[in-house]
Amino acid sequence: MPVFKTKDGTDIYYNDWGTGQPIMFHHGWPLSSDDWDAQMMFFLAKGFRVIAHDRRGHGRSTATTTGNEMDTYADDLVQLTAALDLKNCVHVGHSTGGGEVAHYVARAAAGRVAKAVLIGAVPPIMLKSDTNPGGTPMAVFDDFRTQLSANRAEFYWNVPLPFYGFNRPGVKIIEGVRLNWWRQGMMGGIKAHYDCIKAFSETDFTEDLKKITVPTLVMHGDDDQIVPIADSAPLSAKLVKGSELKIYKGYPHGMATTHADVINADLLAFIKK
Repeated sequence: MPVFKTKDGTDIYYNDWGTGQPIMFHHGWPLSSDDWDAQMMFFLAKGFRVIAHDRRGHGRSTATTTGNEMDTYADDLVQLTAALDLKNCVHVGHSTGGGEVAHYVARAAAGRVAKAVLIGAVPPIMLKSDTNPGGTPMAVFDDFRTQLSANRAEFYWNVPLPFYGFNRPGVKIIEGVRLNWWRQGMMGGIKAHYDCIKAFSETDFTEDLKKITVPTLVMHGDDDQIVPIADSAPLSAKLVKGSELKIYKGYPHGMATTHADVINADLLAFIKK
């Protein structure tokens, strides 16, 4: 099993396949690198080197009780990308992974990053406040923490319904997708997942986005029930100089799974520009 050990002793599991220009995929909460199966196989077949890691506390990586916040996530990436010698790499992040990409790219050494993609991503900041009146109230995230602590298995069984838009009229639940989401969530550590709620909801990525100078694509479904579009993608696109914004009518938060054919084609077109 490919594992990288960070300077604080955390084992980070990763997949690294193929050759060519590298593309690194960053998963959402509380999932794992497995959430990128459709993208990994697609881009591998197109001749790219594809990499995806399990964030600390998630998937097959160490179920950490400390370091479950964006600064450490980004520091882990600095170490991992250096160890894998990733240069001219395209970094693609979904949801929490989009925040991770913004936080890392803003800090990455010259030559490491070629392009960035944020898909259904949490930046600039999710939490509602006086300076972010359109955000999600703290009560929502407190409820996440309460349900997670009380019965993680039941909570994770229900989250995929809004995540993939399976709760919308006329949308059929894809049972395998729902079960795979649950499986990935249950692989990780509950303490790390609990802490990560604060990381993805309260981290302000505004300054990170302003520092990004590489070509950036912001992709978001306008029926995203997890990261509402009005307080995310359009604001991020304005903060990243020269970025491109693509909005997908009716698409859910998990659109890279439910609409992989469309998302993969648009990613490929952006990367090849």
